[in-house]
Order: sequence, then C-alpha cells, then structure tokens
Amino acid sequence: MSGVLELQMTDPALLRDPGAAYVRAAADAPVARLVGPGLAFWVVLRHAEGRAVLSDPRLRTNEDSYLRPDVPADCLPYMRTMTEMNGAEHARLRRLVAPAFTPRRAAEFRPRVERVVGALLDELPGRAGPDGTVDLLEHFARPLPMEVICELTGIPAADRPAWREWGAAVAAGHGEAFGQAIPRILDGARAAVARCRAEPGDDLISELARVQEEDGDRLSEAELVTLVWQLVLAGQTPTNLIANAVAVLHEHPGQLAALRADPELMPGAVEELMRWCGPQLLTIPRFTTEEIEIGGVPVPAGEPVTVAIPAANRDPRVFADPDRFDVTREPAGHLGFAHGPHFCAGASLARVQTAVALGALLDRFPGLALAGEPPRAPDPGTARLLSLPVTLGAAG
Repeated sequence: MSGVLELQMTDPALLRDPGAAYVRAAADAPVARLVGPGLAFWVVLRHAEGRAVLSDPRLRTNEDSYLRPDVPADCLPYMRTMTEMNGAEHARLRRLVAPAFTPRRAAEFRPRVERVVGALLDELPGRAGPDGTVDLLEHFARPLPMEVICELTGIPAADRPAWREWGAAVAAGHGEAFGQAIPRILDGARAAVARCRAEPGDDLISELARVQEEDGDRLSEAELVTLVWQLVLAGQTPTNLIANAVAVLHEHPGQLAALRADPELMPGAVEELMRWCGPQLLTIPRFTTEEIEIGGVPVPAGEPVTVAIPAANRDPRVFADPDRFDVTREPAGHLGFAHGPHFCAGASLARVQTAVALGALLDRFPGLALAGEPPRAPDPGTARLLSLPVTLGAAG
C-alpha cells in the first residue's frame, strides 16, 4: 500500500528477532503493514495508538476464530471463549468471572502455587542428562502452568499426568495431538464442574459456580466448561514468560544479582520482564467495523489490526530509557497483558505464578547458569524458546 511502511513476515531479520524489528520500525512510523503469504495485518507500533486501538469499540475481535478444522465439531461450541466475544455479551461474562481473578484472590492462591513450584524443583536434579544439563523449559516452565491450573480448578492428583500431556499438546497450538487433546480436556472439565457442583471446595470452579448476581444471572454449565478450556489455553502464557525471564536475567548479570540480593524487587521485576520479554509479540487481531484513522493513516472497514507489544513497550514517549532492562524500574503502563475490554483476565494469577516460580528457582539453585545460548523459535507473533538448557549448580 503506497506510502505505508511494510514489514515482511518472511524477512530473516524479523524472524531472527521480531521484537527488535518491531522496535526499529516504530522509529519510522506509528503504524505499518505486516505482510506474509496470503496474510496482511495493520500493525500498530507505538504506545498511545496501541492503547487507543485496544479500547476502541469500532474494532472487534473475530467471533468466528474458534472454528478450527483440527477440533472435533461437537467440541467447537466450547472453543468460543471471551476472546471471541464483544460488546454486551463479553461484558456480561467478564463481570461474572472477575471476582475469581482479582489480585487479592491470586494472592490467596499463592501458597498452593508455591507447593506446585516446590514439587517441580524437587524433581529437577534428577532430570539432568549425562552432561549435567537440564532443559528448564521441558521440566519446569512448560509443566508448571498446567499443574497450577489443575491445583486451582480441583483436578485430582491421579488425573494430572494426563492433563499435563494435554497441556503440552495445547501449547503446541496445532496438529493431530491438539485436536485429540480438546475432547479429553472438555470431558475432564465437565467432570470437574460436576464434582464442584456436588461438593464445592476452595477452587476456581467452585467459586465461579457460586457466583450469582442480584438479577439471578449466573454462569451456565457450558460457560463453566468453556472457562476451564480458556484457563488451559491462556494459562500456558507463564511457560514462555518464565523461560524468557530466566534467559534475560542471565544475559543481564547485574540485574540478576540485584534481584538475588533483594527478593522484594520481584513484583516489579515481573512487570519489567513483561515489558522487556513478554511472550506475546502481537495482540489478538481486532477488525475495523468502519473506516478509522490510526496514527494519521486511514484504515478501511473490515481490516485486521494488531499491536506490536514490544514496540509499544519500548516507546520513548512513555518509558524513560526504554532500551535499558531494569528490575528496579517503577512499573507502569506496559501492554504485556493487553489493554481495554480484553485485558488479560488472568493477569494477577500469571503475575503471582511467575514471581513464585522465579523466586523459588533463584533461591533453590543460586549457581544456576545457562548452558549456552538457548535457541529461539522463528515466530513473528510469540517470543518463545525451543529449549532452555541450564546447569543447576549446588542447591541452596
């Protein structure tokens, strides 16, 4: 499109380090076109324009994005989560689930997250290969979110190995294993909902099942089952955040030392890590319902628009010295959990889980070190590692 900056998804520089490519582009324009084989998105590169897009009711998420050929037809209705809803429908569901995802509730779940983290760390030394290295992604960051979801939704311990396998298939995002995992997750979710209805406990499903508003509105059985699926899907986010964080901290030894010396810095460090190396590079696309202007550029109706989170999070108009990683930075304004109506409902839980995981890992293994540079996936939409080999050193 004439006069508009264009980024090619197949550009080796973008695939090698997409976050840096988006940041460089933001210096030239507030909005660009991200173009690939058969695909084209408008990508917003600056913070103010990004916040505006994410809260503009003239842009809506795709309400048909849950229709996937690799998911059995009878499972499709449960794939339509809050992400695929807009307006009053989205607001109603968001209002009903909000009490279970407050910062206070996430803090109350912290001891249970600590137990899950501790159990996984206990197993790590036995996971070392002949060369003494452990893949921290495979044996800690990847299984942790599913273990936490099982703990917080009341999945029995005997069922958790199967849920861990399903979680790994979901994290892959596609393929035969993904399609096979969905009905099993939904069967497990139905069983969990029925169990919590019959014998309510101190878990998320029981809490959500109890929610009833003054007008009598409450979550239906299908909505509860769908919410469990959304927890499984969205709950994979800490996997890549924790892995990215471990790599980044060891690439910045001064910041790692500061965090080890003062664990009270951890909550702010998690915010800085979300700003610096959050796993989501592009927000879920929104579609224009009419022609709008973004950063002075007219965007026609029906066009997909996404925000380049790394570029917005390093916008010098918002963040002082944005290219400096600093665990003591005053946290404010990053878009790592998006913004507006579709702001991540589980953000508080993700923050607690990440803080507990990093804090316990650094405390348990003070000599932990990277075993070479971890390989990164060539993915323009997600910042993720393919593996994270480390040496543990002596336990603390």
